[in-house]
Amino acid sequence: MAIREMNTQEALDIPQQRTANEPQDFPEPAPLASHGPARIIAMVNQKGGVGKTTSSINLGAALAAYGRKMLLVDFDPQGALSVGLGLNPYELDISIYNLLMNPRLDPHEVIVETEFDNIDILPANIDLSAAEVQLVGEVAREQVLARALSKVADEYDVILIDCQPSLGLLTVNALTAAHGVVIPLETEFFALRGVALLVETIEKVQDRLNPSLEVDGILATMFDSRTLHSKEVMSRVTEAFGDKVFETVINRTVKFPDASVAAEPITSFAPKHAGSEAYRRLARELIARGGAP
Repeated sequence: MAIREMNTQEALDIPQQRTANEPQDFPEPAPLASHGPARIIAMVNQKGGVGKTTSSINLGAALAAYGRKMLLVDFDPQGALSVGLGLNPYELDISIYNLLMNPRLDPHEVIVETEFDNIDILPANIDLSAAEVQLVGEVAREQVLARALSKVADEYDVILIDCQPSLGLLTVNALTAAHGVVIPLETEFFALRGVALLVETIEKVQDRLNPSLEVDGILATMFDSRTLHSKEVMSRVTEAFGDKVFETVINRTVKFPDASVAAEPITSFAPKHAGSEAYRRLARELIARGGAP
């Protein structure tokens, strides 16, 4: 896929719903009469730095603000999701690693209630890096996470899994447990190159382990409307994946790292910022598409 320079007219001809600051809006969802069973969504991309953790935190917070009871699963040994919600991974006595290694462990002993309404977390730390090796010899090793989450799925509306930047056994576990996949994709050419491999992995999991798995959508992140490069990549993504691409686009802004340092979602850190509205819009779009209750 060769990237060439666009002239000004070509840039203007790119569909505006993909590049404008205010794409199509979606209706505010109705409140839920009851909670559960959860729809499980894996946030997956084997490339690092594309906004998986940022999107997990902020999409989770936006859904929670619409009354959805959320469980966020930190499935990355770096523990960035845990840090982003105010936990210190080095101080954890018990984490999702223990849940994977001990099938008799009650998930409620690991789940932490955060200070944010409707958001609980299954935290992780560096211990999780050992799980990939230790699970290799286990029977049905791809289904360990699914078995653990099944014990609490009825208590939540959405379970959102923040995966590590890898297509290894942990990510396969997340895909096997999930009903849907959201793929954050940085609007940069090299980010496009790994999507074919990711889609191939998803198709293998669908074929062999989880026939009900579906791609909920591809989320364009770190979009910069000032550059022709971002616009052309956005155009190529839309051409390749059509309506699988979310209408909502997440623009690049320094507010996201600022919110991460403050250990809170941007929706509470800067509720009136455009980034907050983008994730609220994404939550509405996901619900409208049927990707969340």
